[in-house]
Amino acid sequence: MRNRHERNVPPLTFRPLLRFWMVVALVGTETLADGTRELAEALDAIRLRRDVPALAGAIVTTGGLDRAAAVGTRRRGAEAPATTNDLWHLGSCTKAMTAALVARLAEKGGPGWETPLAGALPGVAGSFHPGWTNVTMRHLVEHRAGLPANLDWASFGRGGAPVADQRIAVVRQALAAAPRSPPGSAYEYSNLGYVIVGAAVEQAAGAPWEEAIRREVFDPLGMKRTGFGGTGTPGELDQPWGHTENGRPVRSNGPAMDNPPVLGPAGRVHATLHDWALFVADQLRGARGGPALLPAAACRNLHTPALGGEYAAGWVTAERPWGGGTVLTHAGCNTMNYSVAWVAPLRGFAVIVCVNQAGDRAAGAADEAASALIRLYLAGRGLTTSSSGQSSVRNGEAAMPAPLKRLHGGLSAQP
Repeated sequence: MRNRHERNVPPLTFRPLLRFWMVVALVGTETLADGTRELAEALDAIRLRRDVPALAGAIVTTGGLDRAAAVGTRRRGAEAPATTNDLWHLGSCTKAMTAALVARLAEKGGPGWETPLAGALPGVAGSFHPGWTNVTMRHLVEHRAGLPANLDWASFGRGGAPVADQRIAVVRQALAAAPRSPPGSAYEYSNLGYVIVGAAVEQAAGAPWEEAIRREVFDPLGMKRTGFGGTGTPGELDQPWGHTENGRPVRSNGPAMDNPPVLGPAGRVHATLHDWALFVADQLRGARGGPALLPAAACRNLHTPALGGEYAAGWVTAERPWGGGTVLTHAGCNTMNYSVAWVAPLRGFAVIVCVNQAGDRAAGAADEAASALIRLYLAGRGLTTSSSGQSSVRNGEAAMPAPLKRLHGGLSAQP
């Protein structure tokens, strides 16, 4: 989404005293656990080293948000500070929420993971190529359906049709052709697959994906400030402003500054750190067999790859010593913002990080920040060092596994 008319705005240089007050003050208005100032100072050092406009992060436990901080400014070259109460764009971290919605509806009799596409979308099944006969919802959410990464998304909204109708148009176009590979045989990260999942959800729920996920996931979890699309009032610095991979502010802000609405199920959610933490904490509880939105068995299905590889349903699985074994992760990027989550069910904690910039520099800042947050959490529990006396978490240990490394979760990235 780079625009050739964007101006090159030089990096903002803070006076030491101003930066001190930003680090101390920008930890939100909630009462959080001890260690918030230490967290903020760690994030600010990373932000300055990586040269990103703002960086926000939080430690999450099964009880919800443990501590959080935000440092830097909403737009490079301006003085409006970023805060923990701001709305941060989550990009493809939306996929875990869409998968949770599918599981929630399945518990109520909707399409399940093994439901064939023809059964999930009976109204349009007559237009499907025969090659899709054995493709299920599970193939879609694990990126093993034989679909390409993307279509020409903007084309579906040009006629002004309701977004649910646009998603049905996506289904018709995508499934009229044969799969690119035999279902289940190859991993190919696909935003298209999640848009088709969204269309199936809409058929089951009798409402657009946006309404269904609010009713079945956001509202039950108390995610009151979670929404869709770009953030802020157009022209005003009331929320974080997106930046391109080279650090320049994008030309505008507001709800329309995002990928087209048809892509909602694949990556258009924004939320406060508090709201995102509510979702992540629920995933933690469910993974540990505790009270959660979904039964323990349904959570295991979400978090376990059924078709091989590392990608489950909206989560990538990885082995990390600091997590005590298997952890869950995902990253998101809409070419203007970046986010990442790391969830350690066996340790009962998670970390979430947001940056109002895209690209490798933002990904590096997020990885370093995630590692710092993990160290802070473990240090408070006497788990900082291994038996060899070395730190159990080094910068880069939180780096994304293979399925996401080349994509950064980006909606516009190509495999």
